[in-house]
Amino acid sequence: MKKTVVLASVMALAISSFAASEAPFPAKWKEFVSVKTPLMEAGGALPGCDADVSSLPKVYQETVSTYCAVKDGGPGKVEVLVSPTALDTYKKRDGKFKDGDELVLHLKDLKVLFVTSYKGGKPVYSIYDESGKDVSGDVGSGLNPSDCRTCHTGYDAFGANGQMGTFK
Repeated sequence: MKKTVVLASVMALAISSFAASEAPFPAKWKEFVSVKTPLMEAGGALPGCDADVSSLPKVYQETVSTYCAVKDGGPGKVEVLVSPTALDTYKKRDGKFKDGDELVLHLKDLKVLFVTSYKGGKPVYSIYDESGKDVSGDVGSGLNPSDCRTCHTGYDAFGANGQMGTFK
């Protein structure tokens, strides 16, 4: 019986550790620069969950599918924010960020921040609500840093080192 309790405790700790955000909350995110992207030019919102996205590239289909797991009907309005220290690098579209640089996808209607930060020149992912609560492990969210990494690294033609929309 003791072995079962210990094993269950270790598994719960491993699962919660896996789901936790990988970088600290970007406390000054409200001071970040809002950048124009093709998404912003299309009305600043992701397509609704009932939209036919079958003609869009697979990365967009996966994005809509993933974010529809967050909220029925889709996440609604979004904004891409870049830390002031990362703005010049962001504009180069090459994914070569310095440690500490941060990019944020702000799901405005959901009041959630999907954060890409850089450590050792590599992207790490975090999910917070606007107040700084780590929501990456929320049951049923469909999102955690591993999900972010899958999309951000699985579509090389659309991203570079965690920066999506580079269109190589």
